[in-house]
Amino acid sequence: MTDPILRLLQQELRRQRHSKLAQLYPDNGPLRRELYGKHTSFFEAGREYRERAAIAGNRTGKSFGIGGYETTLHLTGLYPEWWDGKRFTHPIDAWCATDTNRQTRDILQAILMGKIGEFGTGLIPADMIARHTTKVGISDAVESVFVKHVSGGISELGFKSYDGGREVFQGTSRHVVWLDEEPPADVYFESLLRTMDCDGIVLCTFTPLLGMSQMCRNYLKPQDEARRFVVQIEWDEVPHLSDQAKKELLASIPEYQREARSKGVPVLGAGAIYPVPESDFVIDPFELPPHYPRCYGLDVGWNRTAAAWMARDNETQTFFLYHEHYKAKAEPILHAAAIKVAGDWVPGVIDPASRGRSQIDGRKLIEVYRSLGLKLGEADNAVEAGLYKVWNLLSTGRLKVFRGLSNWLSEFRLYQRDEDGNVIKVNDHLMDATRYAVMSGPGVMQVSPIHANEIERQLNQWRDNWNSPISDSWMM
Repeated sequence: MTDPILRLLQQELRRQRHSKLAQLYPDNGPLRRELYGKHTSFFEAGREYRERAAIAGNRTGKSFGIGGYETTLHLTGLYPEWWDGKRFTHPIDAWCATDTNRQTRDILQAILMGKIGEFGTGLIPADMIARHTTKVGISDAVESVFVKHVSGGISELGFKSYDGGREVFQGTSRHVVWLDEEPPADVYFESLLRTMDCDGIVLCTFTPLLGMSQMCRNYLKPQDEARRFVVQIEWDEVPHLSDQAKKELLASIPEYQREARSKGVPVLGAGAIYPVPESDFVIDPFELPPHYPRCYGLDVGWNRTAAAWMARDNETQTFFLYHEHYKAKAEPILHAAAIKVAGDWVPGVIDPASRGRSQIDGRKLIEVYRSLGLKLGEADNAVEAGLYKVWNLLSTGRLKVFRGLSNWLSEFRLYQRDEDGNVIKVNDHLMDATRYAVMSGPGVMQVSPIHANEIERQLNQWRDNWNSPISDSWMM
């Protein structure tokens, strides 16, 4: 007879192996939910966005903890109490896919169902798996798994691969399509079509090893312009990777892939205008000392008006981009108000094209903005000279960018030349504003009036002391 204690231990081991879903994102502990801010923001965005992507470094949990986790919740209906994302109250039809059938079996099937011979030890709880069918031609591969839903019905998940082409993704409607690793464009849009008539969603989780591809471009647009939602996740944003593990992983990765594999940043292509790794210039924000002089560059237009604020450390001659304004289709009075909030004393340099006529009343745009209280001069718009100067500052460590400038970083990642060497003039408003600030800002930079007044007070006090009669009491 089996020892009762051993039997209990075996039962507990089986229970733990069959409850991976419930173990993720706990309220407390070293892997508590609050430490996975990017992951939970991805989930929450499901309430609003039909298309979402987690463009992330390797080992950040994008497949297991994002794609696999959310797909399992929709299949089963086992949403945790804290879940604030998309919900289905009924059984669903879903697909998951990656590059090849073998990778689908070895990665996605293992994540969701468990290793071969141990089905029920993946994210889908064993008691929720009703049955499965096998795929012809690939040993141990699952074609479809049928999953019990808490409403009482059965969900179906089909396992697919990109190498079958777009035709494999034709067919009936799907409530959820999870694409793990970057899909071909035709596969992506075919999958999206499957979700359109049933309020469905497409989830993408991938490391951007193909560079600034069309898929990356579609997602890495500035946030307030995008129809899709994207998060980029790097190693430093997940608590399950130790410093030692990150060090060892980084050492094993070819240098040209390190940005993509550790931070989810697309590999820079030959057409990148500023081929400088973000790790060389993106820094955590800090409170700027009051003696740092400041300015901003302003690029105006109806479709998009953008401003980039820059400060300078006079001792090291290092510049810091610390604030941004980025707004579409608004009147100048709204832009001016937002700009003045960042300091109405800060001088700016504006796009020379502002000498053109306003769509509002025929006045020159630069005059409109000046009448609204902005201190503006015209910027030097020498394009190639400006691009070279910005690149030189970035590559030599003399231009730093605060991490919170998300729209600036989005434009930076898309800023490229075409095959003829011309700058691609799409989503480059903050890039232009930065060029204006770098070219013409140093000549107009000012410190805050409070600091300037304090300097003047100290100088006056020094002059008064210098001009005062010298007492001979020191001789006594």
